[in-house]
Amino acid sequence: MADQDMELIDANNHPSGIVPTIQNIVSTVNLDCKLNLREIAMRARNAEYNPKRFSAVTIRLKYPKTTGLIFESGKIVCTGAKTEAQSKLAAGKYARMVQKLGFPAKFKNFKIQNIVTSCDVNFLIKLDAFQYSNGGKFSNDPQIFPNRMVFKMKQPEITILIFVSGKIVITGAKERGDAYNAFEHIYPLLRQCEKVVYKM
Repeated sequence: MADQDMELIDANNHPSGIVPTIQNIVSTVNLDCKLNLREIAMRARNAEYNPKRFSAVTIRLKYPKTTGLIFESGKIVCTGAKTEAQSKLAAGKYARMVQKLGFPAKFKNFKIQNIVTSCDVNFLIKLDAFQYSNGGKFSNDPQIFPNRMVFKMKQPEITILIFVSGKIVITGAKERGDAYNAFEHIYPLLRQCEKVVYKM
């Protein structure tokens, strides 16, 4: 992280000095009408539809760079945005595309469903020590995934993937503040399980 980035970090909200980066925002919106997916696929740009494989039309936008999944029920799932505003803008563009094709689409119940963030703590983590210290909050099979651990928080419901390399992935947050708080909660626990590498 560059020095100028370090100056922008609010120490009150991010005492670790690390701000997880948003990698993906998943949102939903309801168009409040039934849709003819075949017609949308034939008439909309950048549309893909293979009902044998997936029951939605897939449309990709260049800006904001996102993917929209349009369902017959009138529900749209928008993925790939990097900010909440981009996600809402993209969902609105997908809704307008459907409106322009002649469907009586509205824009109702827009909701952020999942914010995925990641960061690197810049030290190796002893996963076995971490699990021993924080037992009962894990779902992990070291036989299948020897280099990572899954830590589940209940309030709010957030899942944190912890990699031995020090990389952290946080999923399940509905607001970015929840993701940041989850990381700050776990960071001191990770520090206690830092793997010290001695150089010869």
